[in-house]
Amino acid sequence: MDLTLSDEQRLLRESADRFVAETFTSEHRKKTANDPLGYSPAIWKQFAELGWLALPINEAHGGLGGGAIEIGLLMEAFGRGLVSEPFLSTVVIGAALVAECGTEAQQQAILPKVAEGALTLAFAHSERAARFDLAHVDTTATKSADGWLLNGSKIAVLDGASANRIIVSARVANANGASGRLALFLVPAGTPGLTVRDYARLGGGRGCNLDLKDVQLPANALLGNGQDALPAIETVIDRAMAALGAEAVGVMQTLLDTTLEYTKIRKQFGRPLSANQVIRHRLADVAMQVDEARSMALRAALMANAEPVARGRAASGAKAKIGRCARFVAEQAVQLHGAMGVTEELDIGAYFKRLLAFDTLFGGSAHHYRRHAALSGRAHA
Repeated sequence: MDLTLSDEQRLLRESADRFVAETFTSEHRKKTANDPLGYSPAIWKQFAELGWLALPINEAHGGLGGGAIEIGLLMEAFGRGLVSEPFLSTVVIGAALVAECGTEAQQQAILPKVAEGALTLAFAHSERAARFDLAHVDTTATKSADGWLLNGSKIAVLDGASANRIIVSARVANANGASGRLALFLVPAGTPGLTVRDYARLGGGRGCNLDLKDVQLPANALLGNGQDALPAIETVIDRAMAALGAEAVGVMQTLLDTTLEYTKIRKQFGRPLSANQVIRHRLADVAMQVDEARSMALRAALMANAEPVARGRAASGAKAKIGRCARFVAEQAVQLHGAMGVTEELDIGAYFKRLLAFDTLFGGSAHHYRRHAALSGRAHA
């Protein structure tokens, strides 16, 4: 298998690294941390102009037809700069769900707008009782005379408060009242009955919890033709985990680079820290963990279009392993910086928090070790 990047992919990586390094400085992060949106609309417009928002969207719908490798290159650059723009929620998850489930008319209406930066999306799926089980949805959708009625609660909706439309998953109630297939609904921001509780996420960006009380939607709010949406949700979340893994690798690489630099400058007993053999061994361990994480993220991206079991195993394997690597790298970086590592003066603390947040999104390492084992036909305690 040839893993060499093509000229286009190399250009994408170089331009993304350059743009992120110039734009996402410490000052910028501090400024956007207090922004109610959690990101800069002006920079989002630049993302659109650079073609990043169109990257994975089909060419027929105004996109560039890129794949998981290209998304991974972009996400790794985003990790280096702790980018908080809603790229994962809008492009990687939202647009992909529309592409997987939506009718041709819905795709034509939504995807070109996403590509040009005029429309942001969020995916409301997780529920408190689900414990990361994608099939566990208690929110209900009942057919009404002129459309649908939604009731339920959602948690941890990435960028939900700033999204123009929220894609909500719900069980369609059968005629006898029992819940049936899983369906997706397009809910415009500000729809009556929709309550949004917004909060700042650990490591940057914003999330929210949603309450849906008798939310009335027109018949065409149903995404697609009503087929069971679970396979599409699993596909999109597996690809999102590959993208998140690449972002975590970018964060870890920055922590390694910063820590290497610090140990060369910081002196103890008249010698730089990096002259100490124990410190060198610890740095070597960190470098090894970063390389292992990068390999797992790349494998998950390469398997993004594989058949469901192979794709799921690659995604869960990456999420579990990278979660372990991330915690190790984050802790070592903070420790090797001494007390400075947890101050506001240095960025180390912000990168540390982003890696902690990574481990909780879409399930932690323990959950994904179990899922990997189940998909492999083995039990895992």
